[in-house]
Amino acid sequence: MSAGGEHLKDEGTRRQVVLAGGIAGLISRFCIAPLDVVKIRLQLQIHSLSDPASHAHISGPVYKGTLSTIKTILREEGITGLWKGNIPAELMYVCYGAIQFTTYRTTTQLLSQLDPHRLPQPVESFISGALGGGVATASTYPLDLLRTRFAAQGSGEHRVYGSLLSSVRDIARYEGPAGFFRGCSAAVGQIVPYMGLFFSTYETLRPVMATAPDVLPIPLPPGSGDAAAGVVASVLAKTGVFPLDLVRKRLQVQGPTRALYVHRNIPEYRGVFNTMGFILRTQGVRGLYRGLTVSLFKAAPASAVTMWTYERTLKLLQEYEVAAGHNV
Repeated sequence: MSAGGEHLKDEGTRRQVVLAGGIAGLISRFCIAPLDVVKIRLQLQIHSLSDPASHAHISGPVYKGTLSTIKTILREEGITGLWKGNIPAELMYVCYGAIQFTTYRTTTQLLSQLDPHRLPQPVESFISGALGGGVATASTYPLDLLRTRFAAQGSGEHRVYGSLLSSVRDIARYEGPAGFFRGCSAAVGQIVPYMGLFFSTYETLRPVMATAPDVLPIPLPPGSGDAAAGVVASVLAKTGVFPLDLVRKRLQVQGPTRALYVHRNIPEYRGVFNTMGFILRTQGVRGLYRGLTVSLFKAAPASAVTMWTYERTLKLLQEYEVAAGHNV
């Protein structure tokens, strides 16, 4: 994109951005829900897979990789086990997508008015992406926490919460308002650099990737460039901030229900730095990257679907409103 007025030529109206962002989040979340459940289960697993003695006393499942975890969940909890926590997650992704893209668009427009002292385009994208991600994360965090707790619980008699309403009621009663924001500082600390890196990389690669389908010998679907740019940007950004994502998950399952989830040996953690230090001391650096592989598997298609759906939906909304205007 250029630094001039055409920088925002396809950004859409506020209503279009809200609708496109919400729809993109909704569709993306449903597609990657099983991988999200697998990622959470692996992130909460603390014992070493290379040392059988370390999990000889564990009563819960021992997951060994993405496919093995999927098979175990299917065998022990059924196919619905792969979509645990999907209701709060869908609510979160719709709200998150709408808030994120709206904040991103608004910030980008404000930064574009700094002429003649306008910032470089990658810096603008970083600031807009970081602010959009931070605001959206803080606003939807209770839903993120509920998603994690539902994904972490077992089935049948091993369920911690019977329904979304009962989980909200129990957390409010036994943990207070602060219980809904356990690990929020790690989440914001993760999402600000993540979304900043993601959007700055995405906006840099998008013009280049947009021309790639035209020069390839095999025709690709429209919007493949947006999807490819989203994949590359997501993988790079996710790897950089993954330890904070793991810390966030460990903190989200703290409280009176900590020992009731599928992994019943989750230690008691207090604070981001305390948690990170404890993991480094007891599990080493590798302990901070449990679930990274499936996280990348999840992040790549999630970002591809999100950005492809967002760009296509935004374009369709714009075309619809133009057509509707001509018919008036």
